[in-house]
Amino acid sequence: MRVAVTGSSGLIGTALIAQLRLDGHSVSRLVRRGATSPDEISWNPVAGTVDLTALEGIEVVFHLAGAGVGDHRWTDAYKAEILNSRVQGTQTIAHAMTELDSPPHVLISGSAIGWYGDTAGAVVDERAPAGSGFLADVVQAWEAATAPASEAGIRVVHARTGLVVAREGGAWARMFPLFRLGIGGKLGPGSQYWSWISLRDEISALIFCMNNTALSGAVNLTGPEAATNAEVTAAMGRVMGRPTVLPVPSLALKVALGEFSSEVLGSIRVIPAVLRAEHFSWADTTIESAISTAWRSS
Repeated sequence: MRVAVTGSSGLIGTALIAQLRLDGHSVSRLVRRGATSPDEISWNPVAGTVDLTALEGIEVVFHLAGAGVGDHRWTDAYKAEILNSRVQGTQTIAHAMTELDSPPHVLISGSAIGWYGDTAGAVVDERAPAGSGFLADVVQAWEAATAPASEAGIRVVHARTGLVVAREGGAWARMFPLFRLGIGGKLGPGSQYWSWISLRDEISALIFCMNNTALSGAVNLTGPEAATNAEVTAAMGRVMGRPTVLPVPSLALKVALGEFSSEVLGSIRVIPAVLRAEHFSWADTTIESAISTAWRSS
């Protein structure tokens, strides 16, 4: 199939494109500049423009672009960038798809388990309503921005991704060096739930959503069961053969991270009910397996 990907230079986009091409698909990358190679399509999400001629004939769109949630301290300006980069980009790609003579038949649009807010110890799945907080508000607006595509009859999947376990990016890219030095430990109380997924399962799940025409709407992309931060910490120690006795106090996190500390200390206990019902098969079913896979990756 002919596939287009936004956010192609990110952690997930890079791995997804590699796998799609390995599977024999023709992949075009949407870039925010003039296209310089045959596999590029120019777009400008701020201006709301896409090279429609180059997009014509694309059968599947993976929309993964957006400013990194944990890349900077949450100033008012950066919070606006987090929101706008998702909503503007999604609106742009959704509108563009409807303007084509032969629209793509599916939009796999990036989303996040931030939809659910802080669930404490409560287990939630795709049927749960939106929670409260900045990220929950962002995800609601993000998903709503796909409306032009769904209203045009295009199948839309909201891929609500959890914390991706990978050495190349995300939270674990920061954690692995610390634990390797023996200075890793639980964050805050350690009782907060982290809903995780290995990078290879994230890619497999995205492709599963592409191929399974029965899927639409919200799909949680997480491992089979969430793990507490203390369980994550213990698994890191076992995999890396390092001590994990240096906890980071909640107050220190709040001082260092500001408002973003609420996401580190908060608890989101998500289960992937839709993937389970559709018999998706995980390669990494435990947090220790996911960490081991990532640690041993090249």
